[in-house]
Formats: sequence, structure tokens, C-alpha cells
Amino acid sequence: MRLLHTMLRVGDLDASIAFYTEVLGMQLLRRRDYPDGKFTLAFVGYGDEASNSVIELTHNWGVEKYDLGDGYGHIALEVEDVYKACEDIRARGGKITREPGPMMHGSSILAFVEDPDGYKIELLSPKRGD
Repeated sequence: MRLLHTMLRVGDLDASIAFYTEVLGMQLLRRRDYPDGKFTLAFVGYGDEASNSVIELTHNWGVEKYDLGDGYGHIALEVEDVYKACEDIRARGGKITREPGPMMHGSSILAFVEDPDGYKIELLSPKRGD
């Protein structure tokens, strides 16, 4: 078994695709409209779906906003340099919601960014054996 994708419902598909591709540097892997079901699926990621886990962006036509609830946590991305990644993300218009720095009860360096729908994405430094 392997993890295939994580699905997020989004209110503005074009804004979400722009965020994940232009701000976070993912690729749009595929996009398909389902007129009978009145929804569109777009898959984004850092590599092909055959060997990478990706994010499925689901846009239900006519829905502009979702209540995220309190069950969702975040998606985590490993980045080589959290401080530099935040600078780059901010320069591309991304919203940093937790500035880079050590985690409260550990030594990992992390930060959080928010996508157009309010989903949190954690940026984590590579594990250094701690």
C-alpha cells in the first residue's frame, strides 16, 4: 500500500492552482471537469502520481467557501531551508501564518503558510537526527 493523495475542497480552483503551483512550486499534473456531477478535480504535486503522493483539489461548482471545521490539521512539506522558503513564499504573495523558528517543544525548524481557502501547510526542515 501507499498514500496516493490528500483531497481538499476549494472555493476558487484557479486561485488554488495558482497558489500550489506558483507559490509552493508544485506542478499541475491533471485537471478534469465532471459536468454531470458539477465538479472539477485538479491534481498538484512535486512529481508524477506513479511515484509521489499528491494533492487533489476538488471544486464543487457553485460553492465558493467551505467551513474548515476543527478536525483538519495541516499538510507538511519538507524544505531544505525554512527561513529561505518563507522569504520566497512571501515574495510570491503567500501568507505566512507562523514565522520560521524552532518548534515549541523540540529543535525542528518549522513555519506555517496558508492557502487561499485557509488550509494550513507546515514547512519543516529535514530531520537531523533529533
